[in-house]
Amino acid sequence: MKMVQSEDLVYEYVKRDEEGNVTGTHRAIDHVDIDAEEGQFIAVLGHNGSGKSTFAKHLNVLLSPTEGAVWVDGKDTRQMEELWNIRQSAGMVFQNPDNQIIGTIVEEDVGFGPENLGVPTKEIWNRVKESLKAVGMYEHRKESPNKLSGGQKQRVAIAGVIAMEPKCIVLDEPTAMLDPNGRKEVLKTVQLLRERKHMTVILITHYMEEVVDADKIYVMDQGHVVMEGTPREIFSQVDTLKKYRLDVPQVTMLAYELKRRGLELPDGILRTEELVEALCR
Repeated sequence: MKMVQSEDLVYEYVKRDEEGNVTGTHRAIDHVDIDAEEGQFIAVLGHNGSGKSTFAKHLNVLLSPTEGAVWVDGKDTRQMEELWNIRQSAGMVFQNPDNQIIGTIVEEDVGFGPENLGVPTKEIWNRVKESLKAVGMYEHRKESPNKLSGGQKQRVAIAGVIAMEPKCIVLDEPTAMLDPNGRKEVLKTVQLLRERKHMTVILITHYMEEVVDADKIYVMDQGHVVMEGTPREIFSQVDTLKKYRLDVPQVTMLAYELKRRGLELPDGILRTEELVEALCR
């Protein structure tokens, strides 16, 4: 079953002058088809301005299609009567955790979502406990979010989404504002999400090393999907990625350069262990 599906999706931002009059439009997404099966880990890559975050906002009905359609868990996002159900099915994690954390204590913040869903009190606290344990933040449950690092805040934000038990989690560049340690913490949490049965994970990013374990990658540029395939298929096309102003993981680039210099190596090496094994043959 498809958890997420966009069909011929178009989205145009309306430009207005200081008086609110429409002066034009900007097409941020131009006839995009992207889908994710239940339980898949899907990555959407692209440089700034490629349209990837605009696409992400359609999955939680923060935006609605100008043309085409988006379905989440079989529900049409154009049907406003489905808004509540769609937002229960697809939880969003944004770039800046400060925009998502509203509680003065970590455990209260994580419990806010389930409380709004009408979950019984006892069940709320069970969900808070399990969600914080899942992201490695249970020992910080009594602390103020203001005292946490960026990576810790982002993990609390992810716990808050997990506690609502969505079928799909959309992470919109969750590491973009973090230092290397924070990025490492959050990426470890993303990997743990994959272990949850039937959980669909959609990661929006421009960091190549974050997506080597994805089931499928979509690459966007100027509002279009310009590449799609497995990580190995995508990262074996180094020159094409460079054309779209994207890098590849360091080990992939090293293998690519060694191959150019005459070594017999397979395309699309993703991990250091793979390169070492290939070099030792």
